[in-house]
Amino acid sequence: MASRLSISAELKNLQEIRQFIDDTGVSLQASREVLDALIQAVDESATNIIIHGYQGTPGRIEIQMDLEGDVLVVRLKDQAPNFDPTQIPPCDLTVRLEERRSGGLGMHMIRCFTDEVTYRITPEGSNELTLRKTMR
Repeated sequence: MASRLSISAELKNLQEIRQFIDDTGVSLQASREVLDALIQAVDESATNIIIHGYQGTPGRIEIQMDLEGDVLVVRLKDQAPNFDPTQIPPCDLTVRLEERRSGGLGMHMIRCFTDEVTYRITPEGSNELTLRKTMR
């Protein structure tokens, strides 16, 4: 059965989101290494929703975490304007820092910390970002 958290989209709630992922992952017997990576990916995803999605306007983030076979699955839903973060191109890390364009590193981190990242607009019109991480 999936665990769920519905929380106000505010930066002050990131600790509660991280704790929810940690507690749920422990209950699902995830290794510390896998769980730490997933916590980082969820933290970055939620931060992006709060800062870039809602842009200071009130809103909520709904997080669902479940185990599908040997894969931890986290779904983050929000009602901010629709935006597909998976369309952000991969960062060119060979470019010198001074020459690199601003932004995009968050999505790079999310991709590094997970095995799969997908996005869809739900039938209700919400954003849904799904993060998958195999429990190895």
